[in-house]
Amino acid sequence: MNQPRTLLRVNAGFLLNQPIGTFRDIHFEFEQIHLDPEMDLTAFNGVVRLNRTPQGVLAIGDFKADMQAECVRCLEPYLQPLHASFSELFLFKGHGLAEPGQMLPDDGNINFTPLVWEYLNLDIPIKPLCRKDCRGLCVMCGTNLNLEECEHQNYIIEE
Repeated sequence: MNQPRTLLRVNAGFLLNQPIGTFRDIHFEFEQIHLDPEMDLTAFNGVVRLNRTPQGVLAIGDFKADMQAECVRCLEPYLQPLHASFSELFLFKGHGLAEPGQMLPDDGNINFTPLVWEYLNLDIPIKPLCRKDCRGLCVMCGTNLNLEECEHQNYIIEE
């Protein structure tokens, strides 16, 4: 069965006839990578360690990347660093019940794109900030208070 070429696909078939405990590190590094219509990443790098176990192949991954984001306070674009770590077991056929994506395919190819996307997506902050001390926008005139002061700086709303 032919699978489309993906950048994060690894053939783990070399581990099938190896003794339990055999492992290999697979490194990934891309200046830019597109994982999803809304997830374009830069400075993408990571490693997956593939370990042969009695049940299948244990994949231990660690990935870092930067994503273009918009600060919720000042609305300026910035690069949001993302980090994801995971540990997933891909079972041999007949070694227990697993979801379809968690079975080791017959051809030995594991596509890590969905896993990396899922775990990096979990690291995206709900309220992204360009920096912890971002002062945001003036509520009166919209001036970016990180860049300049405005006449409303000391404005106090009276009740």
